Amino acid sequence: MSIEKKIDQFDKRLEEMGIRIKDADHFKVSEDVFDDVTLLALYKLVHKKWLSVIGGSISTGKEANVFYGERDGAGIAIKIYRIRTANFTTMSSYIIGDRRFSHVKKSRKDLVFAWTKKEFSNLSRALNAGIPVPEPLVWDRNILIMSYLGQNAIPYPQLKNADFDDPAGIYATILHYIDILYKKAELVHGDLSEFNILYGDRPYLIDMGQSVMCDHPRAYQFLMRDIRNINRFFKNRCDVRKDVEIFNSVTGLNTAEP
Repeated sequence: MSIEKKIDQFDKRLEEMGIRIKDADHFKVSEDVFDDVTLLALYKLVHKKWLSVIGGSISTGKEANVFYGERDGAGIAIKIYRIRTANFTTMSSYIIGDRRFSHVKKSRKDLVFAWTKKEFSNLSRALNAGIPVPEPLVWDRNILIMSYLGQNAIPYPQLKNADFDDPAGIYATILHYIDILYKKAELVHGDLSEFNILYGDRPYLIDMGQSVMCDHPRAYQFLMRDIRNINRFFKNRCDVRKDVEIFNSVTGLNTAEP
């Protein structure tokens, strides 16, 4: 079957669900993203009136695609984890040891569903702790719907592409986020870098599917990696604190300089 015919069939299925495609020229269908499982989840979310419009792609990552969408005229972000191409090994390293998901079966599909629920839970904990993150609205199977971070359907840029006048202030803000995330939300981001921070009116943390509880066996390792990533990005932009100093301040430990 030609790609044109597949797109026509897919458009028809979305139309039958009551979903309108916005900016069709920028909307690209992919079997890796919109498989039967995903379409079923979409149908349930549309039926419950969580979305009515799907627009163009906001980002394409290793594990998921994020699309612009609308609900009652307001922008939303629709994150769809790809079941067929998900990195089973990488996901397992963050799921194993997380007491919240010790019951998860080890099939690829079950792992992706757990990962989606995990990101919803992590974003909720971060938001409740006062960290600027996209507000998680609902999840179903491998789809997570969040508030949209951007203006006029244009997403905020990643920190690595953003223009900002006060690097020292932004650096201090992000370190504060790391501290509050650990102490109030009891989470470590686990993959924090200039790629997983958006910058609009302030920095926003995103992509928290891999985030782990502070009692995870590898929480300290992930925390130190987050700190080193942030220091690496800012070291040529402003004065930075020592990695171990930040680590000790966040954890309350007295780790010696390696």
